[in-house]
Amino acid sequence: MRYFIWMVLLGLLISACSEDSTTDIPDELPGNTIKHYNPIIKDQFTADPAALVYQDTVFVYTGHDEQEINGEGYLMNEWLVFSSTDLQNWTPRGAALAVSDFSWATRDAWAGHCVEANGRFYWYICAEHKDVPGKAIGVAVSDHPTGPFTDALGHALVTNDMTTAINSFWDDIDPAVYVDDDGQAYIYWGNTVCYYAKLKPNMIELDGDIHVVEGVPNFTEAPHIHKYNGQYYLTYAAGWPEATHYSVSDQITGPWEYKGQFNAVVENSPTNHQTIIDYEGQSYFIYHNGSLNTGGEYRRSVCIDSMFYNADGTIRPIIQTRTGVKSIR
Repeated sequence: MRYFIWMVLLGLLISACSEDSTTDIPDELPGNTIKHYNPIIKDQFTADPAALVYQDTVFVYTGHDEQEINGEGYLMNEWLVFSSTDLQNWTPRGAALAVSDFSWATRDAWAGHCVEANGRFYWYICAEHKDVPGKAIGVAVSDHPTGPFTDALGHALVTNDMTTAINSFWDDIDPAVYVDDDGQAYIYWGNTVCYYAKLKPNMIELDGDIHVVEGVPNFTEAPHIHKYNGQYYLTYAAGWPEATHYSVSDQITGPWEYKGQFNAVVENSPTNHQTIIDYEGQSYFIYHNGSLNTGGEYRRSVCIDSMFYNADGTIRPIIQTRTGVKSIR
């Protein structure tokens, strides 16, 4: 009898303790106070982010993964825009640009990058060319960060026959533009080989030769330039599956000193595409993964996490989270 009473009391004690503890309860269960803000867009699949801070608002430009569940290959026909002033609540601004907006392009709305210059907004994109075999880079322009955007040239800015460092169908992808403090703009791009060139003040023509970037070992794709404490940072996707590595320089044209990896392979996606911004006194790392339900290699989702530097200017390893960043408002 004593044994029976003891076992009943022990069972009640364990039950009471279990009700008070949430340590082992997954964040997704109803009633949990932890919210998941990553991925930042949950009602459609977004990839290859680029970000622009303009008039106290963050604009994120993405590709749109439209592949069906268990489908193979990237199915991307358009680019999307989202905006936020607190980094948690994102307003969809619609499909501001599509492959069909470029008369010279036939398919593949792959990674792009939008910048502001001369009071206008220039969106550099890559797509497959109708006449020149391979991927190509184009540029669209608008008077507003959310569009409407129109093809600024009527033809591609860079075609595959202009880059001959390697014989590749897709070495002209992933354009990223940086406007330096003196107003001079540079465009970086590439796959397997990293290229750069100056842009003319009109932002829609190359100014001089195309150069090959040295000092970016194991470069795969997704070059991105930002500046911190007077130093230039060239971040990029390296290897396969891709992690994010970086090199630094005192000049935007190099020479570049390799510093190593700072972001690991992401969840459920072999690609790794980043953009970096400073907003309200904090640096942020924006990237994609395949973590949404039914997501994966061809159904990716944009995320954002905080980014920090060490005292010597090196980048601390990015901590990829489900919770995302705290609201700044």
